Amino acid sequence: MSAVPESPSRPAVTEREARQVAEAAREQDWRKPSFAKELFLGRFRLDLVHPHPLPSDEEAQRGEEFLAKLRDFCETKIDGARIEREARIPDEVITGLKELGALGMKIDTKYGGLGLTQVYYNKALALVGSANPALGALLSAHQSIGVPQPLKLFGTQEQRDTFLPRCARTDISAFLLTEPDVGSDPARLATTAVPDGDHYVLDGVKLWTTNGVVADLLVVMARVPRSEGHRGGITAFVVEAASEGVTVENRNAFMGLRGLENGVTRFHRVRVPAAHRIGEEGQGLKIALTTLNTGRLSLPAMCVGSGKWCLKIAREWSAAREQWGKPVALHEAVGSKIAFIAATTFALEAVLDLSSQMADEDRNDIRIEAALAKLYGSEMAWLMADELVQIRGGRGFETADSLRARGERAVPAEQILRDLRINRIFEGSTEIMHLLIAREAVDAHLSVAGDLIDPDKSLTEKARAGAGAGVFYAKWLPKLVAGPGQLPRSYSEFRHGIDLSPHLRYIERTSRKLARCTFYAMSRWQGRMETKQGFLGRIVDIGAELFAMSAACVRAEHLRSRGEHGREAYQLADAFCRQARIRVDELFGRLWTNTDDLDRKVVRNTLAGGYAWLEQGIIDPSDDGPWIADASPGPSTRATVHRPIR
Repeated sequence: MSAVPESPSRPAVTEREARQVAEAAREQDWRKPSFAKELFLGRFRLDLVHPHPLPSDEEAQRGEEFLAKLRDFCETKIDGARIEREARIPDEVITGLKELGALGMKIDTKYGGLGLTQVYYNKALALVGSANPALGALLSAHQSIGVPQPLKLFGTQEQRDTFLPRCARTDISAFLLTEPDVGSDPARLATTAVPDGDHYVLDGVKLWTTNGVVADLLVVMARVPRSEGHRGGITAFVVEAASEGVTVENRNAFMGLRGLENGVTRFHRVRVPAAHRIGEEGQGLKIALTTLNTGRLSLPAMCVGSGKWCLKIAREWSAAREQWGKPVALHEAVGSKIAFIAATTFALEAVLDLSSQMADEDRNDIRIEAALAKLYGSEMAWLMADELVQIRGGRGFETADSLRARGERAVPAEQILRDLRINRIFEGSTEIMHLLIAREAVDAHLSVAGDLIDPDKSLTEKARAGAGAGVFYAKWLPKLVAGPGQLPRSYSEFRHGIDLSPHLRYIERTSRKLARCTFYAMSRWQGRMETKQGFLGRIVDIGAELFAMSAACVRAEHLRSRGEHGREAYQLADAFCRQARIRVDELFGRLWTNTDDLDRKVVRNTLAGGYAWLEQGIIDPSDDGPWIADASPGPSTRATVHRPIR
C-alpha cells in the first residue's frame, strides 16, 4: 500500500522536529515540590502527602450542599436507560443541569459559578457519571478542558469577564485540538489562523470534538504562520460556535458513551477577533498541557464512580446467586475478583482525593500525580468492569433492556464495560501517558546529562554536561543504597491492629530500586532510551503502583484518625498493597526479561507483508473507504448538525 501523501496544508515534520514541538510546550521548571517526581528519583517524601490534606470547613459545606442537590436531580430527572436507548441526552436534562449550576462547578462565584474545589468537583462528576457516563463527559469536557479552565489560567481579565459568566450558567464549551490525521503529534497540526488586521481567519477541520455538536463556545488550537509582527506557532482561540463558516459536519457514534455529543467541526474563513486569542501566539500547546494538569483528574473521578458501582453490583449479585450450595462470592474464584474490585476502588479513590486536594492547595506540582491518576484510574476501572461482567456470567454480557424484558433486574454491566473503554484513550492514550510521565520522571537526569546524550551537541557542550552530571550523580547515587525502608520500626504510626508500615517500607525501598533501574537504563541506552517504550511503560507502571499504595495507606490512616471506618479502611489498604506488590514484582522482572526485541522484528515483518498468509480464510466486513478522511480546507458541503440547547 502506498503512503498517504502530505496534504498541502499539513506540515511535513521529522520525528526530531515533532519531539522539539512537544518539548517546547511542556513546563520546564519545577517551582514546587512533587511527591511523584521524588518517588521516581528514589526519594519517598511521605511528608508531602501525610497527614492527608483537607478542604476547609466552608469549602466542604458548600460542596456537600451542592452534592445533595445534584443527587436529588440525578435520582429524579435522569433516566440513564433512556439516554442509552436513544443515544442522546434529552435537552431538558441539560437545561436542568444548567439551572442547577452544574456548568459552573469550577468557575469562581464572582463570575456566577459555584466555586467548588477540585475535590468536590470530582465527587460531583463521579455522582452524575454514575447516572450516565455521557453526562459526566459533557460536564467534564466543558469545565476541565473547555473554555473555563484555559481562561482561568491564561485568559485576560476582559476575556474572563466576557465568557466565564456565560460558561457558568448558559453556554456549553468544547476543546478542539485533534484533527483527522493529527492525534498525539500536534507538530503536524493543519488548521490555520492567518492574521488579518485585528482578526484571525481560521481554516481547517477538527475531529472528535466532545460537546462540539451542542457547544456555544469553542477553544480551538490553530497554527499561526510566522510573519512580520507575528511570532506564529500553535495558538489557542475562543471561537463562537455560531460564527459564520463554522459547520458541525457529523455527529459521531461510538462503542460506548452513546449520549456523547461528539462531532466533526469544519472552519472555513472564520473570522475570530484577536481579542479572543488566549495567551500569546505559539503558546497553544503549553496552554493545552497546563490545562490538562488538573483537567485529567476528571477521568479518574468517573472511574472511581464506576468502581463503586461495580463493587455494589458484585456484592449484591454474589450474595444472591448460589452455586453448589453457597453464594458464589464464597467460591474463591469469584471471591478473589470481588476482593480486587473492593481494594482497587478504595485505592483509586485515595489517589483521586489526594491528587485533587493537592491541586486545591496549590502547594505541590501535581503534573505527574494527575497523569498517574488518569493512567492508573482508566486502566484499573476497565479491569474492574471486566471482572464484574465475568462475575455476572451470561447476565453480564446481556443488555439491561433484555434483562428487564425477561423479568430480571436491569443491570447494565456490559454498558459500563463499553463506556469505560474510551478512558484508556481520552485525554492522552495509555501509551502516550506512559511517554509523557516517563519524560517528566527522568527530567532531573536530562537536566544534568541531556547534552551528554544529545548527538547534535558539540564535544565542548558534552564535556560541560559530563562535569555537571558527575557532580549530580556523586551526590545522588549514594542515597539510593540505604534508607528508612530497611529499618524495621520505620513508619510505626501506621500500626493500628493491622500493620501498614511494612508496605510503606516496601514503597521506600522499591522507590530507590526504581531509580537505580532508571539510571542503569539511561547509562546503557543513552540517546536510544526514548525508543525503549516498553521499558519506559513498565517504569511508569511501577511508579503508578507505588503512588497508589502510598495514597491508600495515607487515606486509611486519615479515616482511622477521624473515626470513619478506620478498621475497614486499614483492611482494604492492606489488601490493595499486597495485590499491588505482586504486580510490582512482576513488572520489575519484565524490565529486563521480555520479548521487546523480538516483538520489533515481528512488527517489521508484519508491516512488510511477511505474515500476510496468516490473514487468509476470513472475510473483512469493512468497506474500502480511505483510512483517514480528507480534511482539506474549504467550504463545507454538508448541512450543519449543530444544535445549541436553549
